[in-house]
Amino acid sequence: MLDLNIQLFAVPFHRVSKTRKRMRRAHNALTANGTVKCPNCGEAIRPHRVCAHCGYYKGKEVVKENEEK
Repeated sequence: MLDLNIQLFAVPFHRVSKTRKRMRRAHNALTANGTVKCPNCGEAIRPHRVCAHCGYYKGKEVVKENEEK
């Protein structure tokens, strides 16, 4: 007997129109991360995180800046 390695795939009956395809993808858009202003230096940071610019969180210095020599 002949052994044919044929894979059968699902074939759609009708072509999906551009409108229907775009309506389905309407919710796939990326959204920007929310940011707040650092109360110490004014840099834009993500909420509830240490400011990468000045090292402050909730009015306290948690990360000390490295001094350049």
